[in-house]
Amino acid sequence: MALTREQMAARAAAELSDGQYVNLGIGLPTLVPSFLPDGVQVTLHSENGILGVGPYPVEEDVDPDLINAGKETVTVRPGASFFDSSLSFGMIRGGHIDVAILGAMQVSVAGDLANWMVPGKVVKGMGGAMDLVHGAKRVLVLMEHVAKDGSPKIVESCTLPLTGKGVVERIITDLAVVDVTTDGLVLRETAPGVTADEVVERTGAPLKVG
Repeated sequence: MALTREQMAARAAAELSDGQYVNLGIGLPTLVPSFLPDGVQVTLHSENGILGVGPYPVEEDVDPDLINAGKETVTVRPGASFFDSSLSFGMIRGGHIDVAILGAMQVSVAGDLANWMVPGKVVKGMGGAMDLVHGAKRVLVLMEHVAKDGSPKIVESCTLPLTGKGVVERIITDLAVVDVTTDGLVLRETAPGVTADEVVERTGAPLKVG
């Protein structure tokens, strides 16, 4: 059985270590902080200029002026700081972000990532992903294994515009955990009730069972 969105977020949260600085992409990755293991505290960075992002606010605590990079209202942790985007991107480009967890439209066998646009569709902007994938010490992708039309999102070569080349280290999906290695894609885990053969069948690139 495929993992739910919450279970996927929990699996991604298990990748994080106490004391890390973490940037989360919009959508599914924003669920990750709710599932951090006991004893693990991370500092969340938002590229629009917040260090120390807290959980989503309850309705009575919503502040329309306090938003993350995805234009969602957020809270902040005690000791949080605010700064301009140039300093924020200086943190990213300077290698001070330990982990970036991003969504994706496609990931290739070489770890190439496409996650910022689909040609012909309206794009709000490329955001900070292009900087994050090169500045963060580790890049994890959290996404469904196949697209809504059933086509594979893990592919031999990306057909969508690239965000970065050779940047993804690990892919966590509703079906499996797949590592990008110098020897190709390696299947590390399957979701409960999902077989390795099912994962291989729904992957659009050669996949070794590790």
